[in-house]
Amino acid sequence: MINASEYKPRIYPVLGNVDSAEIDRAQSIDPTVSLNREKVEEIGREDVVGYLKKSPTVGYRLTQLEYGSIEFWEKLTNSEAKGETGEDPITLDDFKTPYFDICAYLTDDDGTYRGTYLYPALRTSGFSLNIGDPQARIERSFDFVGESAVIWQGTNKYVIYGKHTCGSGGDNVIDLSDSATPVPAVDPDNAGIYMLRVVRVTALGVSTVLTNVTDYQYENVGKTLTITTVTTGDVIKYCYTSADAPVDATFTPNDADPSALLGDCASIYMYIPASGKPSSSDYVYRLQSINMDVKFDREDLREIGNKDVVQRGIKNSTVTVALGRILEQFTIEEILRGEATGYGKIDVEKLTDEVAIIVKVFTDNTKATFAYGFKMTGMSPTDLKGGVTVSEYVKADNSLEGENLSITADESELGI
Repeated sequence: MINASEYKPRIYPVLGNVDSAEIDRAQSIDPTVSLNREKVEEIGREDVVGYLKKSPTVGYRLTQLEYGSIEFWEKLTNSEAKGETGEDPITLDDFKTPYFDICAYLTDDDGTYRGTYLYPALRTSGFSLNIGDPQARIERSFDFVGESAVIWQGTNKYVIYGKHTCGSGGDNVIDLSDSATPVPAVDPDNAGIYMLRVVRVTALGVSTVLTNVTDYQYENVGKTLTITTVTTGDVIKYCYTSADAPVDATFTPNDADPSALLGDCASIYMYIPASGKPSSSDYVYRLQSINMDVKFDREDLREIGNKDVVQRGIKNSTVTVALGRILEQFTIEEILRGEATGYGKIDVEKLTDEVAIIVKVFTDNTKATFAYGFKMTGMSPTDLKGGVTVSEYVKADNSLEGENLSITADESELGI
């Protein structure tokens, strides 16, 4: 059997000169594959004529503990440094076209390597951050979509990813014959095909998925991968299967970041941008829970004559925030009304549509070291709830909705 401790998940960004990374602090991984087979019948026949095999629909849900790192967000957006200090924040637009592979390298209880689950060309369809109560672990969840899932085993049991930077003088031949390099294995379903994908990233950062024969050729006798056209500084990314293990570790335990973070490691602010920058007075007190949820209405298009997705995009993004608190003061209601403390009348019909919410994550509850944070603007209240049961304190729950969110490890970008 294969225990969760020997299920080694790793993400491989497809576009850009971006390195792969193990998926840290994963708590649950739940891929679902729908085969989308359509039964065909006809008048005059009792039996089924056959089945139309459409492209599968792959849903992939991942739940992680928050550990104060922005790295995984960068991999999802196929970026190497965006969101870090001195760089632009990651925004919802950055999730439109990027896609990535997720592999799980599998070893059984006897230490025998069994194979690799490969979920190629996944895109982000949504994500969330949840703090269930003040002492709960902060969790983040992700939903991905794709059209393919493959189990590689036997002589194809390892999925190998490589990268080559082209030097001057037409450096277009990549030698894979070195004894330390895993030997490429042929695709059992496609004679003569060894490469799963080859991508060219130019010095300007433009990524192109190359076509076999036209854009690249792999010669198995000499084990060389030849790229038809390159310029100095191009990065060639390629992947294939092999019976040999990769040189680099498939999973390196991350002991540098916190093991997990509790709700007391976060700070929540709410304010109206028109009134100025956020300040310490905009801190939300008595908050018992917060759930931030993002849903993408994806527009990933195919074309006639091709079973693969050829264009990727997002039509609409919806950001929802649910706040749960114990009622003590009407601070949040005053902010939603856009009025100062103690304003005499809070009419729900006059609530603002321009609320900003900031969630700051720190490396521990001393809040001495900022890790990264989220900023949501243009948030409009959708629900206000306030109820009580016998012997309980009065609760006040608020829900807000918007379309803008940024993620950054640069504290100055948050304004506080």
